[in-house]
Amino acid sequence: MFDTLSDRLTGVFDRLRGRGALNEADVREAMREVRVALLEADVALPVARQFIDAVTEKAVGSQVLRSVTPGQQVVKIVNDALIEMLGGEETAPLVLEAKPPVVILMVGLQGSGKTTTTAKLGKLIREKHGRKAMMASLDVNRPAAQEQLKVLGEQVEVMTLPIVPGQQPVDIARRALESARLQAVDVLLLDTAGRLHVDQALMAEMKAVAGVSAPTEVLLVVDALTGQDAVNVAQSFSGEVPLTGVILTRMDGDARGGAALSMRAVTGKPIKFAGTGEKLDALEPFDPQRVAGRILGMGDIVGLVEKAAATIEKEEADKLAERMLKGQFDMNDLRTQLNQMQKMGGLGMLAGMMPGMKKAKQAMAASGVDDRVLLHMDAIIGSMTPKERSKPELLNAKRKKRVAAGSGTQVQDVNKLLKMHQEMGRAMKQIRKMGGLKGLGALFGGGGMGGGMPGLGGGAMGGAQLPPDLQQLMKKN
Repeated sequence: MFDTLSDRLTGVFDRLRGRGALNEADVREAMREVRVALLEADVALPVARQFIDAVTEKAVGSQVLRSVTPGQQVVKIVNDALIEMLGGEETAPLVLEAKPPVVILMVGLQGSGKTTTTAKLGKLIREKHGRKAMMASLDVNRPAAQEQLKVLGEQVEVMTLPIVPGQQPVDIARRALESARLQAVDVLLLDTAGRLHVDQALMAEMKAVAGVSAPTEVLLVVDALTGQDAVNVAQSFSGEVPLTGVILTRMDGDARGGAALSMRAVTGKPIKFAGTGEKLDALEPFDPQRVAGRILGMGDIVGLVEKAAATIEKEEADKLAERMLKGQFDMNDLRTQLNQMQKMGGLGMLAGMMPGMKKAKQAMAASGVDDRVLLHMDAIIGSMTPKERSKPELLNAKRKKRVAAGSGTQVQDVNKLLKMHQEMGRAMKQIRKMGGLKGLGALFGGGGMGGGMPGLGGGAMGGAQLPPDLQQLMKKN
């Protein structure tokens, strides 16, 4: 997501930061490069022009050019302007506090992912908001569209309106409302029909459905991969239907990001969600601050923590923590860690969300390191016997050959994994010697993890010297 734009902007700002003192010509030259990067990312021309004008005006001010860190100041100005372009500092949540059933009308062109997004939203409303939801398909034109929503409803455990063949969209909307009231449904999602292009018949049908259902939310679903076309579609719909927000699908496949950057400025409506994959839980609230941070290579630690909370089983984590404190860490524990990394999106996803890891991610890509590494490690552990997994020291040369053959890898790959396990085990023992996690926390501020993090220079933390093995491990990583 935004990879191309992020790479270009990171390069521009790295050069700015490396110069020290800046003059107006330096800033204007950098802004020209930013403008080209935005246009190459398929950002609408008026939006790109307005953005560059606003940033340049602030960046060439005397306060910036005379500051101690002018490069950093320019990056901050660009970051603030990006947040503003994407919709401001606040996220735009769904409006669900209304007289039930709260009606959410899903609109958009055919092929934008509207039906799948309706199911994703239904799942999110049920799981995250704890509301009783119902979905109804009003698409009588596309073959099997209603059956598709029914199947998706079963998968996400959200009820769907029974299909009555031959019924028209307005009548289906009326029946859905009546059914939702009778079954005490909190939120009713109406999946309207799409067209291959915006036409009067489509608009008339949606206006009629809106008139009958009185929706609280009218969400436009657009495919981010269509770039500038997505912006044109949004303009057409916003002129005809009272939109309350936008959902961008296929954001995970959009390396440019022009649609996201243009959408808010063009429609005046907030981007409420972003579809980030094919799975039915791959729908994230759109947070302008986090997105701006990821574009500028500043990472998204909040998103990383949320992803970890959603994917890591608490029981597994507690069990592992308990074993760690006892100084126990075998191959089964390592395998659990590797599986959790895969669930969270793999090495590339994690590196992209961590601050300052942009270059590490690029280095990984350049050296051919990808998520296959995790799969290979898992295959190696899977080729060990249960006894070998619990006691890796049993692996002699003969056993290593067998494990390598069984996993389709080389003996040196098995050795690398064993070395990695040994280093992690040593780190666990050092943490235990320091008094467990509480003792380690004391080193990060003298009174628990909340007390700040003193300098790491010279291998010291707040005056306390780290044990040599742990220092060595930190240097290697």
